[in-house]
Amino acid sequence: MAQEIERKFLVKGDFKNLAVKSTRIIQGYLSSVPERTVRVRVKGDKGFITIKGIGSTSGASRFEWEKEISTTEANELLAICEPGVIDKTRFLVKAGPHTFEVDEFYGENEGLTVAEVELSSEGESFERPEWLGEEVTGDARYYNSMLMKNPYTKW
Repeated sequence: MAQEIERKFLVKGDFKNLAVKSTRIIQGYLSSVPERTVRVRVKGDKGFITIKGIGSTSGASRFEWEKEISTTEANELLAICEPGVIDKTRFLVKAGPHTFEVDEFYGENEGLTVAEVELSSEGESFERPEWLGEEVTGDARYYNSMLMKNPYTKW
């Protein structure tokens, strides 16, 4: 089983000029229960289905399995997802040996920008760019599956 270890932060400054790539992402959920979220995503010109398990106590690690599918299949699955959609642009920003995935949200999550860094262990150190704000790792409000149900603009 694959294990995903990541930490999540709010973004407080300008990062876009440092991005090496950006991709539009549209995603929905076939299941959004914490024990097994099943996400469908169109990322650029590719489709994906992802299954995630419940997070660790810290919220930094959990099981993750992902498979690429056709965009046709992804769009068909998006049509039967739970209500709500996540629409965002993901920017890849390098900081030292790590690459942060910075998501700028649109629609009902407009105004929210979150950065995640994937790590090889929960205790791994990493360079903190100056645009990185408050850590929100483990705060369920910032999970995409929760933003779909309780969007940022309604907080």
